[in-house]
Amino acid sequence: MPYGSQGRLHRLTGPCSAWIADHAGWGYSNAGLIVGGSSSLLVDTLFDLRLTGAMLAAMAPAVRDGPLRTVVNTHANGDHYFGNQLVPDAEIIASGSAAAHMVQDDVESLRADLRAPGPHGDHLRHVFGGFDFDGITVTPPTRTFDGELTLDLGGVEVRCLTAGPAHTEGDVIVHVPAARTVYVGDLLFSGGTPVAWAGPLSGWIAACDRILALGADTVVPGHGPVTGPHALRETRAYLTLVEEAATAGFHAGRSQQETVAALRLGRFGAWSEPGRLVQNVAAVYRHLDPTLPHLPHAELMMRMGDYEAAFRPETHVPEGVPHRCAG
Repeated sequence: MPYGSQGRLHRLTGPCSAWIADHAGWGYSNAGLIVGGSSSLLVDTLFDLRLTGAMLAAMAPAVRDGPLRTVVNTHANGDHYFGNQLVPDAEIIASGSAAAHMVQDDVESLRADLRAPGPHGDHLRHVFGGFDFDGITVTPPTRTFDGELTLDLGGVEVRCLTAGPAHTEGDVIVHVPAARTVYVGDLLFSGGTPVAWAGPLSGWIAACDRILALGADTVVPGHGPVTGPHALRETRAYLTLVEEAATAGFHAGRSQQETVAALRLGRFGAWSEPGRLVQNVAAVYRHLDPTLPHLPHAELMMRMGDYEAAFRPETHVPEGVPHRCAG
């Protein structure tokens, strides 16, 4: 992806806008802006300082009369919080579980992996070559919550709801009831395959149900274009398919690789990054047997890449597996 790739600010309903990345691949994430009568709220920052700075510059005219005083990080993947330091005067809010995973080691380990020799380093440089992680100082939340937190932006009500563990340990939903709009972070990859870094998938299915129960018409995903509740229903259907198939495979004594190979994605195979199935099956197996270790990153990368190469060899160019700081 060209280093110059950024995004655009899209006006939605009422006080809501969405920053949508020009590309929906690994690390290229979305964000949100809610402008109130007295202040504004930013949903997530981006993966590096250049991208976050460009986004904030584009938002500046919109927040002239309602300064940006609050940031809500939807979860602890770096592509949703590495830019926090560029809003130093804002209160930064996240779930308690997410805050516990926002550490400087995320940046340092990513830098080290990008310098690694061999196929693993080559892969990461291919995927993340468009980002600049120099100068990033992890800026953690100044306020945490669990359950529900209601904010008033000068007459605009914003509800923050915890919904994890699902994609990660501490996912958060940001709901603007009057605008019938919800920002869901990586609980939705619009047009892309979900990936459960934490799981269980049953928790993610429950999160989809909770979002759908809000009755929002507009759904802003963590990656991909703005959409509606139908996309959440499709994500729920995918997760249900994988959970049921992986559970059956586990109880039948099949290996994770055997279960992945046997699982037929049907219409979900048209989504980008189908190789995330490898991680999703692993999440189900670990939920059923917590003693199972996480796959080493290099092995996970290899399995995802192998799956994608075999899945659509004529049309799919595998981008492989990201560092767990992204996606």
